[in-house]
Amino acid sequence: MKKRTDFLVIGSGIAGLTFALKASKFGKVSIVTKADLDDTNTRYAQGGIASVFREPDNFEKHIRDTLIAGAGCCDESVVRMVVSEAPERIQDLIELGVPFDKKEDGTYDLAREGGHSEYRILHHKDKTGQAIQKTLMERVRSDPNIEIFEHHFAIEFLTQHHLGEVVKRNYPGIKCFGAYVADLVNQKVITFLSKITVVATGGLGNVYLTTTNPEIATGDGIAMAYRAKGTIENMEFVQFHPTSLYDPNARPSFLITEALRGYGAILKNMKGENFMNRYDSRGSLAPRDIVVRAIDTEMKIWGDDHVWLDCTHLNPEGLKDHFPNVYEHCLARGIDITGDLIPVVPAAHYSCGGIKVDIDGQSNIDRLYALGEVSSTGLHGANRLASNSLIEAVVFAHRAAMHSAKRLEELSFEESIPNWDYKGTTHLEEMVLITQSIKEVQMIMSNYVGIVRSDLRLERAMVRLEILYQETENLYKRSLISQKICELRNLINVGYIIIKLAKNRKESIGLHYSIDYPRRAVTEF
Repeated sequence: MKKRTDFLVIGSGIAGLTFALKASKFGKVSIVTKADLDDTNTRYAQGGIASVFREPDNFEKHIRDTLIAGAGCCDESVVRMVVSEAPERIQDLIELGVPFDKKEDGTYDLAREGGHSEYRILHHKDKTGQAIQKTLMERVRSDPNIEIFEHHFAIEFLTQHHLGEVVKRNYPGIKCFGAYVADLVNQKVITFLSKITVVATGGLGNVYLTTTNPEIATGDGIAMAYRAKGTIENMEFVQFHPTSLYDPNARPSFLITEALRGYGAILKNMKGENFMNRYDSRGSLAPRDIVVRAIDTEMKIWGDDHVWLDCTHLNPEGLKDHFPNVYEHCLARGIDITGDLIPVVPAAHYSCGGIKVDIDGQSNIDRLYALGEVSSTGLHGANRLASNSLIEAVVFAHRAAMHSAKRLEELSFEESIPNWDYKGTTHLEEMVLITQSIKEVQMIMSNYVGIVRSDLRLERAMVRLEILYQETENLYKRSLISQKICELRNLINVGYIIIKLAKNRKESIGLHYSIDYPRRAVTEF
């Protein structure tokens, strides 16, 4: 079965939906998402979206904060582009109806987070992502030029490989003609032919045991691009959020927004000490890579499973008003943040690397664009500055839509792409073969490729992952397509890339810290 569309968008977070709304003015858009439309990383974003909005803030301050957090690994020209275009893209969101919080005088209530030198975070309480997701979905659902395919799983990008040609990595002429997409409800594979394909599948947090990401974050887009011989970079820089609520039985881990520390909350160890000042002069508002390593060190010193976040000295009504989501969630678990310390632990949160793209969001594979967390734009470097991800998504979504729209007339559908081949495949009888392997991948990555690494740990991880890879590929080739086996395959691919790039980086920098190369442990610029 074949479907044709001008723009195939895979993913339904802020990047995918923003692109879809802008591209729909130029052609037909099809949005493919493997769960419900609102089941995205965006919906879980609490803190906000960063942009220079008023004095004393200015572009140079935001640029410098981003470069410092990125540990000298950012592309400065990209940083300058994103920061300078951010206010206009924020205005786009406001015009769409995103209800950013305002003060009584009508001005926007700007917050501050770790690594930021000024108050520049626009937010909606502590549910910013949810507000953005809801607004964009309402607009997308009412757009007659956009068709939505929920519970459809993208399996592979279509390239010359599917026409019988040999496609090698770094091959200069690779083109994307769409994707094979599994209809999960009707259990059939659709051949989506497109003139432009946009991958906006979000993150990869579920490659680790503890993550703030929803269960759908399995690195699908990165794995698909890697198998299509796309260029992937900076995957060793996986950001662990310093403060997720400590609850071993919860998945995903509930995120305690960094904005709470911006509001004045303080990290304390089991002895009750404000330990962060020993690690960085910025204290609890230091960049995330510094904070997360400090927490990891304190947990090892005290032999406990978490540290504390203290809000008890802050105005109770102000806490409830600014952070209702955190307040209500903690209260449901017996923690009153106005009087109780919050147990917190680091959790895998964001991938700073991904599919390498240019300033218009296009990958090295022609006609394939990557937007949002799945991409590597050069903005984040070795460590993402808090709340820079949402603004990156809308800036690049706009640029990609404008760039790709100009190409529509010159492009055509590749009709000779064959439909999916079901031959030799059967239903998987033992789901335990998949569920157990997923747990093994997560254990390997968490124990050997987490916050602190070493050459020995990385080598062990690679050896163990290779066994899982061979087992899974054999299983995949003889099984009918299912979401779980595809996700396992993607998690293994992503884990391999993280390990490989981490092994190649013989230094400690940003989010990649190795005990064998500890000199540049502290973020610097």
